[in-house]
Amino acid sequence: MFSDVEVFADVEQKLKRKNKILFSRDSTCLQRLISLMDLQMHRTLVMWALDCARDTLALFEEIYPDELRPRKAWELAAEWAKGNVRMPQAKRAILDAHAAAKDRDDRVFSALCHAIGQAGSTVHVKTHAIGLPAYELTALVHMHGHNDYPQPVLEKISHYEARLLYWQANIGTFDSAWAPFLA
Repeated sequence: MFSDVEVFADVEQKLKRKNKILFSRDSTCLQRLISLMDLQMHRTLVMWALDCARDTLALFEEIYPDELRPRKAWELAAEWAKGNVRMPQAKRAILDAHAAAKDRDDRVFSALCHAIGQAGSTVHVKTHAIGLPAYELTALVHMHGHNDYPQPVLEKISHYEARLLYWQANIGTFDSAWAPFLA
C-alpha cells in the first residue's frame, strides 16, 4: 500500500507549479480507476459519468446557485445519450459549461464547471470520462486545502470506483433508449 505522500506526490508537484489541473491519467491515485475505465464499453462510461456528475452538479449548485450553464450541459448530455437531442445542441451546452469556467477567478468554480462539461463530453468520446475525476478532484483539493485534501480525495475515488462497478454490472438493465451511436 502507498502512503499519502507517495499517492499524491504528482499532485503535490502540480500544486507547487500552480497547475490548473492537479490530476491526470498518470496520477498514481487514479491508476485503479483508470484500469477499470479502460475495460468499459462506451455506454457504461456514459452512464457512470452522468451518474457521478449528478453529485458534482449538486455540489456546484450548492455553492454557486445562480450559474445555470453546468446544469444545462448535464441535462442536454443526458438527453443526447438517449437520442432525444442532436449533438450540436448538446455540444453547445457543454462548451458553454466550459466557458463558464473562465468567467470567475475561482479555482473551485472553474474545476467543477470543467468536470461537468467533461462528463457530458463522455457521450461523444469515452476518453473524456477521465476529465470528470481530474477536474472534480482538483476542486476538492482547493476546497479542503493543502493539508486536508487526501482523505476527501481518496473517498471520492472510492465512490467513482464503486459507481463504475455498479454500472459495469447493471448497464444491461438500464431501461432507456440509447442514441443510435451508443446502442
